[in-house]
Amino acid sequence: MAHVLSIAEAQARIASVFVKGGARAEAARSVSRALVGAEADGLKGHGLSRIPTYLAMLKSGKIDGRVEPKVTQSRPGVLAIDAACGFAYPAIDIAIERLPVLAKQQGIAAATISRSNHAGACGRHVERLAEQGLVALFFANTPEAIAPWGGTRAVFGTNPIAFAAPLEGRTPIVIDLALSKVARGNIVAAKQKREPIPEGWALDKDGRPTTDADAALAGTMIALGDAKGAALALMVEVLSAALAGTHFAFEASSFLDDKGGPPQTGQLIIAIDPAGFGHGGFDERMQVLARAIESQADARLPGMRRLALREKAQRDGLSVPDEIWNLLDR
Repeated sequence: MAHVLSIAEAQARIASVFVKGGARAEAARSVSRALVGAEADGLKGHGLSRIPTYLAMLKSGKIDGRVEPKVTQSRPGVLAIDAACGFAYPAIDIAIERLPVLAKQQGIAAATISRSNHAGACGRHVERLAEQGLVALFFANTPEAIAPWGGTRAVFGTNPIAFAAPLEGRTPIVIDLALSKVARGNIVAAKQKREPIPEGWALDKDGRPTTDADAALAGTMIALGDAKGAALALMVEVLSAALAGTHFAFEASSFLDDKGGPPQTGQLIIAIDPAGFGHGGFDERMQVLARAIESQADARLPGMRRLALREKAQRDGLSVPDEIWNLLDR
């Protein structure tokens, strides 16, 4: 049986559960907004399905729910944010709050986040910056999942990249992709539903194609674009982990259980002010690009399906499965 909650009700109930689980109130609200937002956008692998694991990580100490992120401004346009082995979302919120001012002063600004955790639906983070007129990029490394091309042992994570750009008079263009053929969260969701996964998503621990979610999670993900995807995953390790001075994917513990110490993964957020590049034509150029895409019958801008699902969730509420409802109905 499914239960339905409005966006506001879901956020309030989930925040309350995390406070009871040991998170400070501000962190709990940040986590709740992120999970509900992902669920509303149809990104269920980063949505409500994460609640049981997050709660288990809180209980075990793999996530410290009481810490506040620490911020250092090392250069005029650079922030270094230490998530302090807490949730990623409060640290990301600080970056999104502070980067616009720096970007408009400097033309471009960046923030690294160290000792972090699962960053969820990364497109929503850059969308919030694009809503303020900025072009934004987000890079995150995740626990080991992809082998280097030609290798057999996972070294890189699924390592999502997100991008957003403002489009005058409309919602921003948002691109959000993992560097595996699918996000690992999709396999987690399949496991929870006891459903098979399509062939071509993952390999088992012996390097054989599999449709079994458990075998896939014990094995490796197949990189998007094969060798090119593996090269991009290496790039993200440098940008998100080496720059932040935090764990590489192969050093990080899992996002999927309460075993081991904190993952201590990293993120990099870059915010660019189009007005800083000496011309006032950015908005007009973006409109030209959008028209060139949308003038073709079957083409659309990235993110349109996500926006349609978001509007439906705002209108009709979120459907909450029993296993999640039982955690919220306390």
